[in-house]
Amino acid sequence: MLEKAFQLKQNNVTVRSEVTAGITTFMAMAYILAVNPQILSTTGMPADGVLIATALSSFVACVCMAFFSNMPFALAPGMGLNAYFAYVVAAKYGWRMALFAVFIEGIIFIILSLTNVREALFDAIPLSLKYAISGGIGLFIAFIGLVNANLVVKDDATLISLQNFRANFNTAGIGAILCMVGVILIAVLSHKKVRGAILIGIVVTWVLGIFSQALGIYIPDPEAGFYSLYPVFTAPSFSGVGEIFGQAFNIDFTNVNILDIAVVVFAFLFVDIFDTLGTVIGVASKADMLDEDGKMPKLKGILLADAIGTTFGAVAGTSTVTTFVESSAGVAEGGRTGLTALTTGSLFLLSIILAPLFIAIPAFATAAALLYVGFLMLSTILKIDFNNITEAVPAYIALISMPFFYSIAEGISFGIISYVFINLLTGNSKKISPLMYVLTIIFILRYLFLV
Repeated sequence: MLEKAFQLKQNNVTVRSEVTAGITTFMAMAYILAVNPQILSTTGMPADGVLIATALSSFVACVCMAFFSNMPFALAPGMGLNAYFAYVVAAKYGWRMALFAVFIEGIIFIILSLTNVREALFDAIPLSLKYAISGGIGLFIAFIGLVNANLVVKDDATLISLQNFRANFNTAGIGAILCMVGVILIAVLSHKKVRGAILIGIVVTWVLGIFSQALGIYIPDPEAGFYSLYPVFTAPSFSGVGEIFGQAFNIDFTNVNILDIAVVVFAFLFVDIFDTLGTVIGVASKADMLDEDGKMPKLKGILLADAIGTTFGAVAGTSTVTTFVESSAGVAEGGRTGLTALTTGSLFLLSIILAPLFIAIPAFATAAALLYVGFLMLSTILKIDFNNITEAVPAYIALISMPFFYSIAEGISFGIISYVFINLLTGNSKKISPLMYVLTIIFILRYLFLV
């Protein structure tokens, strides 16, 4: 049965090797079960409901990947996009409207996945901007990690500054220190190619926090938002699921500008498309999965799985689902078919049982993961040709706009606008695709009349 479904012999793999690869991939990306609920719960969404939605949408998307493409890539709510969902869209429009925007994005993505439009969009955006967008998202989520770890605090004189460790040592101070310990640990484990380095880093950082509390170094202060770090072992609660399931359609459009929502949907769609394509191509090239022309076989099935996962996730109550770069861990372990993705998805489904444990992980521990994932995403800027000003400056503008304007969408907008004008004024108009002109006009009109 498995042989027929996944063509194991044709791909020179066995059930054992594929299952092992799937477990490896899950270990590498299971941190999302701790991080996603923490980020999305800042919007008022119940953490337990978000975790279950995260696990369910990951399961559905991985199953779709397995049977639509027979590829070993795993999916889950994406880092960066969840931060944009929570801290930008939900903060302005509410989390129900944010879920609605993700749902619409998913539907559009499904349509694009069944046509050739996605290739046109992909080809229209310069490669330098694609790399910059990934790097900008890395800076964006790294800044969020610094805030969540209380390493960065508000300051009236300088806007932000470093945490005063002496004044708040027993609460924010020790948490900030443990976060940096976690980052160092993850880096060391990653250097040694330890599977699940990020998840191990989160857990060890949490354990060190527990010891700190037991020794009286960390002192809980619930009124200030610093709670006990001791894990609470309880049966998984499903009460939060009912509070968010289907809420993407429970919204009031009375005081909402539809064009604003359109821009939000485009931002979700744009980042999701390029994040998925970049991840898939990057992982596939390392595993020699690309054909002789450098193209990705079964790309339509891969993108469709991503789109269905996003649409289902919005209904269930979570942010955009995307293909994870951590899939490379399973591929490196020998994963070559959809059985790897199916195994990873099944483990996400089983993880619902451990929901209370994941929710109890403190913010400073998951912040370590945010800082490290930010580094991984930032590394794409090394592919930008900084000697070519017409390519490098627009990429730079897109890169810095995301963290400093606290918006992925603004980074995309400013990057595209600056690229068109710089290349137009330097006589490089042939590099600019017609779609780039259209996007530039749309973004300029938005700033003139909508913002």
